[in-house]
Amino acid sequence: MNYELIIGFGEVLWDMLPQGRQLGGAPANFAYHVSQFGYRGVIVSAVGDDAQGKDIVKELEAHGIASHISVVDAPTGVVNVSVDDKGIPSYEIVENVAWDNIPYSNELKELASQATAVCFGSLAQRSTISRHTIIQFIESLPSTCLKVFDINLRQHYYSREIIEWSLEHCNILKLNDEELVVLKDMFGAISLADDSFAAKLQQLYDIKIVIVTCGEKGSRVYYDGEVNFEPTPQVEVVDTVGAGDSFTAAFVATLLQGKTVVEAHRQAVAISATTCTHEGAI
Repeated sequence: MNYELIIGFGEVLWDMLPQGRQLGGAPANFAYHVSQFGYRGVIVSAVGDDAQGKDIVKELEAHGIASHISVVDAPTGVVNVSVDDKGIPSYEIVENVAWDNIPYSNELKELASQATAVCFGSLAQRSTISRHTIIQFIESLPSTCLKVFDINLRQHYYSREIIEWSLEHCNILKLNDEELVVLKDMFGAISLADDSFAAKLQQLYDIKIVIVTCGEKGSRVYYDGEVNFEPTPQVEVVDTVGAGDSFTAAFVATLLQGKTVVEAHRQAVAISATTCTHEGAI
């Protein structure tokens, strides 16, 4: 067991899939997959004082996922997920739930001081309370901490202000090809080639690594003026829920093992493809 602490910060919830509910939320998926590499993966989030919340805590324990879960006066988060015939999910995200109300505490400040890497997204920043907590947490991290912004744009739950603050406070940015188009439009750079826009983001926000995943079309990693492309393995896709989160976790874990960016990319692609071959993110 490697006792380096890697944190997934944000939403934890039940994905209500056609075949039944599954533990979900990008930070929870990330923490689980990081733990599979032997690291101390921890999910920081909140649940309600209800049956759904108690079940989430039990499920995390059953999967061996360490957690810092606050119990708050709001219902546990639920996302209604539908999956098309290509295995691509769409989401109906319930608002005003527990993970919108993650409180900051001295325990969280202490957790931040121990972190080797943290992954956060835009979704948990949709509410004032959780966003304020994320800001305080990120600003409490050691200067050596790897800060991963896995953007995860969902519906209308983001703004330029949220995106820019997050870009300013990460050293790895991960997004998919659709999210890349949204960012290019947001920054008035829709005519720029993808490679040029990635380089512009790196320069403007001092981001060390930019990762762009393109589903079955492969993925690209931009670093040190280089671009590494990896094709997506052909597998029998059951669903793609959590594939991006497993990609991020594998990339971070492999990088922290002292491997190169190219090796981390190759491992991330392999793990992500495997995740697509079974139901649910975990």
